[in-house]
Amino acid sequence: MARVIVESAEQLLDQELRVLDKGFVRLVDYMGSDERIVQSARVSYGSGTKSFRQDKGLINYLMRNEHTSPFEQVILTFHTKMPIFVARQWVRHRTARLNEISGRYSIMKDEFYVPEAAQMRGQSEDNKQARSEEVVAHAGDMIAEMEADQKLIYDHYTGMVEGGLAREIARSNLPLSLYTEWYWQIDLHNLFRFLHLRMDSHAQYEIRVYAEAMARCAKAVAPIAYDAFEEHILNSVRLSRQECVAMAAIMDGKANPLEGRSLAIFESKLEKLRSIQMPSDDELLPDVAVTPS
Repeated sequence: MARVIVESAEQLLDQELRVLDKGFVRLVDYMGSDERIVQSARVSYGSGTKSFRQDKGLINYLMRNEHTSPFEQVILTFHTKMPIFVARQWVRHRTARLNEISGRYSIMKDEFYVPEAAQMRGQSEDNKQARSEEVVAHAGDMIAEMEADQKLIYDHYTGMVEGGLAREIARSNLPLSLYTEWYWQIDLHNLFRFLHLRMDSHAQYEIRVYAEAMARCAKAVAPIAYDAFEEHILNSVRLSRQECVAMAAIMDGKANPLEGRSLAIFESKLEKLRSIQMPSDDELLPDVAVTPS
């Protein structure tokens, strides 16, 4: 079977999407497209839906009902450059294949992440792993300290290497703000899982901007599937059993039974519900009848 060419993806191939101060996301290859997803699905469900509108309806059916294997037929390969602390969050997603630059074989570049002043925020009072909305006092001085520390440590690193110390030992003193690079290959289903978590407003800013760049690539490779992902996952709200009970109570005019942390989480979901925009008439599709073979 001939390789499917997606023009929007071809335009992005090997283009560096700049992220943070020195990082990037680059789509280096892809295999499959929306067409591959529907072809794969029809192996299980039989043929019968052929038009673009029906293909779109089928992909929405698959996404809505969590039939995930057809989405795994689409593969994307990225070349990315990010600070090490971002890479360590990223690598927690174990459903991909990666190959990272090695400090045992290469001299690490003098490239470190330096936050913008707007990101120099205080510790959140109600979230132990997040920052607040307020920029800390003397943010400029702190940034200058970061840059000075990075320069000093890198000078020590190169001095150790030039002094004969093995690269694999000298690198151990380098900070988490150092930039690293890797090739990262993942199927579309697991990429959507990554994007769902890392594009969330609660995700750390420094990894969220990488997810946003990768989302642009995913949309270029499989635009119908990406729209279905936005419709049924990214811009939807999932309620727990207790939250469903609370929602039913509110609709019946009764008091909300939730309290404490559970209530705060529920209210944040309600706020997201209020912010969701209704799709246009062109985006609304009827269900496609699919009968398993």
